[in-house]
Amino acid sequence: QVQLVESGGGSVQAGGSLRLSCEGSGYTRFKSMAWFRQAPGEEREGVAAFYFGSGGSSDITYYSRSVQGRFTISQGNAKNSVYLQMNSLKPEDGARYYCAAGVNPNYGPLPALSPDSYNYWGQGTQVTVSS
Repeated sequence: QVQLVESGGGSVQAGGSLRLSCEGSGYTRFKSMAWFRQAPGEEREGVAAFYFGSGGSSDITYYSRSVQGRFTISQGNAKNSVYLQMNSLKPEDGARYYCAAGVNPNYGPLPALSPDSYNYWGQGTQVTVSS
């Protein structure tokens, strides 16, 4: 059974930082992992995606425009794990953040940040940013 477990959410003041972690289990090797967020009454939004390199190819990362330059997605210490370092947080970054994993994703920023590209999802972790 595939599971994704997120951690690291919490409350922070605007301008602060948080680091989210996601660790997957029950699958040999995901091709991609990503972070999405969803605020009440809004659609789920792709924030950042990490495509694991293989066979000599490099890792690839994608970011939404709203977080480019402030958030960094990186590979975790364990396989099938990623971090999301969030700096210069704004009140509008507050949402429930979900980790997702894909097994056969298409490349490019649009598919990378689309929920349809992912097969497995975590339960989410709450991020609150106060002004």
